Amino acid sequence: MSLPSTSTPSSLPTAPTVAKVTSQFATTALNTRIAFLVELARRLHQYGTSAPRLEMAISGSAQRLGMTAEVWSSPTALIISFADMGQGDEGIAQVTQVMRLSPGDVNLARLCQADQIADQVIAGELDMREGFRLLRELGRPDTKREQAGVIASYGLASASVVALLLHSAWPDLLTAAVIGLIIGTITVLSATRPRLAVASEAISALVGTVFAIMVSAFVIPLAIKSVVLASLIVLLPGMALTTAVREISSQHLVSGMARMGGAVATLLKLTFGTVAGTQLCAAFGIYPRDFLLPPLPAWTDYPALIVAAFAFAVAFRAARRDWLVVMAAVVLGYLATRWGGAISGALPAAPFGVFLGGFMLSALANVYARYAHRPGAVIREPGIILLVPGSVGFRSVSYLLERDASLGLDTGVLLVTLLISLVAGLLFGDLMVPPRRSL
Repeated sequence: MSLPSTSTPSSLPTAPTVAKVTSQFATTALNTRIAFLVELARRLHQYGTSAPRLEMAISGSAQRLGMTAEVWSSPTALIISFADMGQGDEGIAQVTQVMRLSPGDVNLARLCQADQIADQVIAGELDMREGFRLLRELGRPDTKREQAGVIASYGLASASVVALLLHSAWPDLLTAAVIGLIIGTITVLSATRPRLAVASEAISALVGTVFAIMVSAFVIPLAIKSVVLASLIVLLPGMALTTAVREISSQHLVSGMARMGGAVATLLKLTFGTVAGTQLCAAFGIYPRDFLLPPLPAWTDYPALIVAAFAFAVAFRAARRDWLVVMAAVVLGYLATRWGGAISGALPAAPFGVFLGGFMLSALANVYARYAHRPGAVIREPGIILLVPGSVGFRSVSYLLERDASLGLDTGVLLVTLLISLVAGLLFGDLMVPPRRSL
């Protein structure tokens, strides 16, 4: 959805624009327009849109439909107040809609479909009632094929992280892949089982840790911490932490703090699962063997990067037409960060590399949205997945639970530094190439 005109100080459309919009939708009932916008907001929230972008998208769409909308978004709720522009400028809301929602997950294919439906309705190419029906259809559950793809992506992502970021051994890679498949299965099952969903992160970490220790004890020695970290990579809330800091920096304080709390809760559940798995094995006298195996050869980095890019394209549920774009974004984000660290000079390598990666991806996402007329999230969200410091947060909490306060606090400081660097890069990228579309 393109942004509304900003030619007036209040960011509302000019008088000719209002007249044109009002005449275009004059025969459309107010309730029909409200129902369409409410369903659009529900879908954008469900597919992982952050609070600033969701509020901007709904407010802009409402203006084009001859209404004003005051939107309040949080990870678990939406409140929208509507007023018809044709009723004057009193600013009194005529309808207020309150929705209690579950936190959304990124689904790039359906996000793009929702964006396209909204654009077609606003342009008059699609009847509003038909647009509402199409938006409702987007809420259908995943097919068996889509679920299988998600499960496979978890295994591929876990294996590729072992080679790309942790540089461990072949047995670690294979074990992480198997654990990733198990965790992917648990995640898919939890989508339709609310009781399982509440504890799915802790259960996944527990099962993954026990499996890794059993393999290390009875089959072949493993680097346990690397295997467990890689197998949990998709569950780590690095993206949520980054979004939370970005929302806080844009003064969406309630949404940002709520999302931050959810991310911390996820970290605690994952850490509890790993600690519980370790203690459970120790209670039965099962301990991993500590033996250093030869690391993977250096040439595996780039094949692993391609596999990781494909895995995240599937995990983010991108449409097939966008797979190459998503994969290119993942590769570019990783290479930009690596290159930035190499040229940082006297600057800290990791924070500067993350800043540069975030800056390039944010600017490129806005360019893509401007000229491809598709949401910039297609590039922005998967592009930063290898930059977000979820694993650093996991390690920080793990060290604290192991009573290593000094190392835990040091790692926590690194987490904050990387988060600030990434968010700063994203904000400067938006400043360099201003977004023309709200998504």
